[in-house]
Amino acid sequence: MLQRLCILLLLSPALLAQSYTCGRSANGQSNIALTRDTTYTSAAGGFDLGMLPEQIDAAGCTSSKAFFFSAPVAEGNYNVTVVLGGAPDAVTTVRAESRRLMLARIATSAGHSRTESFVVNVRRPEISTGGVVKRKPREIGSLDWDDKLTLEFSGQQPSVRSISISPVAADTPTIYLAGDSTVVDQDNEPWAAWGQMLPAFFGPKVAVANHAESGETIRSFEGEQRFAKIFSVIKKGDYLFFQFAHNDQKPGGGYVSPEMYTGLLHKYIAMARERGATPVLVTSMNRRTFDTEGHVRDTLAPYPQTMRTVAETEHVMLLDLNAMSKTLYEAIGEKDSRILFVYAPANTYPNQKEALHDDTHFNNYGAYELARCIVLGLQQKGSPLVHYLRLPKQRFNPEKPDAQDVVALPGTPFVDIQTPYER
Repeated sequence: MLQRLCILLLLSPALLAQSYTCGRSANGQSNIALTRDTTYTSAAGGFDLGMLPEQIDAAGCTSSKAFFFSAPVAEGNYNVTVVLGGAPDAVTTVRAESRRLMLARIATSAGHSRTESFVVNVRRPEISTGGVVKRKPREIGSLDWDDKLTLEFSGQQPSVRSISISPVAADTPTIYLAGDSTVVDQDNEPWAAWGQMLPAFFGPKVAVANHAESGETIRSFEGEQRFAKIFSVIKKGDYLFFQFAHNDQKPGGGYVSPEMYTGLLHKYIAMARERGATPVLVTSMNRRTFDTEGHVRDTLAPYPQTMRTVAETEHVMLLDLNAMSKTLYEAIGEKDSRILFVYAPANTYPNQKEALHDDTHFNNYGAYELARCIVLGLQQKGSPLVHYLRLPKQRFNPEKPDAQDVVALPGTPFVDIQTPYER
C-alpha cells in the first residue's frame, strides 16, 4: 500500500514538471496544448478566472486585455519559464498569485519571442508542525492561499507562447516577508505594497514568499500563527525580513509597547538564526505627513529607532526604509507626492462615489519605488542577495525617483475601493 501511494504521489501533475504550449499539438502528457477549451481543473492546468486570451493559435496566446492561467501544484517554490510574444507587437507584464509582480513591461516585436524565468512561491494555510494560519475574511479564497499557481498576463496586447513549471532545487534561497498592509500582496487595485513588487527585481535563482498581511502587528503576526507558518518551512540559507510599526503604535487592544516590540524582534531574530536563516530588519516607511517647511514629519516614533537599536545590538542588517522614504517623498514634494499613494477622484473606479485620499497606502507606482529602495538598501549593505538581482549594478536614487510613466504598470481586473485592514 505504501509503495502504491508513493507511486501515485510521484505521478501527480501537481508534483511533476508541467509544460503548456499555445495552439499546438500536445507532445506527450507532459506537454499540454492550450486551446479555448483548456481550462483549469484540480487535475490539470489551463486558463482560469473566466478570462481567456482572445486569440489562441500557434503564434501565441494574445489578447487586448488581461488573461489568467493556473496550474495545480503542491506547496513550495516553482521555477516558471515563459516564452513571451505573439503575432502582434506586444508589451507583456506577468504577475503571479495575488498580483505579485514577476516581469514588468517585456516588449516583443510582431512574430518574435523572448524567454524569461522566475520563481513563484505557493503556500497553504495548514502548518506542517500543527495548526493553521488564522486568516482574515479577505484572505479566504485569496490566490495567495489556494491549491494552484496562478499567472496573470496583462499590458499592451499581452502575449505568451508557452509556459513551463517545475519545482526548484531544494537549496534555492527564499526571502520570507513578515509585515503589514504596506508590505502585503494587495489583491486588488488601486492598492499595492512593496512586498508584491520585490520579486520582479530578482532573477530565477531566489524565491520571495510574502507572508505579510494587512492590519498586522508583530504581536498579532505571532498570535495568528503567521510566524509559526514561516518557521515550519524556513531553512538554512533563507532570509526573514521584518517590517512592523504602522499598526503596533495604535492605541487599543492591538497596541504593542516598544518593550514588547523589542522583545519579539529579539525572539524571532534568534529563531531565524537557529535555523540557519538570515534576519533582516526593515524600518517602516513614513506616512505622507509634511510640516509647513516641506519636510516629512515622523509619525511612527519610537518604533523606527527601536528597530535601529535592535539591529545594532543584534548585529543584524538594517534596511532603513523610514529614512529612504523621507528622502523620496521630499524629493517629489508635498503636493506631488500624492502620486505615490492611493488618491483618486470620485467615480475613478466602479461604485466609488467618494474620492480616495490615503496617505498611508500606496498605488503601483509608489509600491514599485519603495521596492527599489529595498533593493538599494541591500546593495548599500553588501547583502549576498545582490548576486540574485536581475540588474545588480543598477542603483536607485531616492532623490531622483523614476518618472511615473516610465515604470507604469498595467492595472488588473480586480478592484476594491475599501481601505486595507488597519488596527
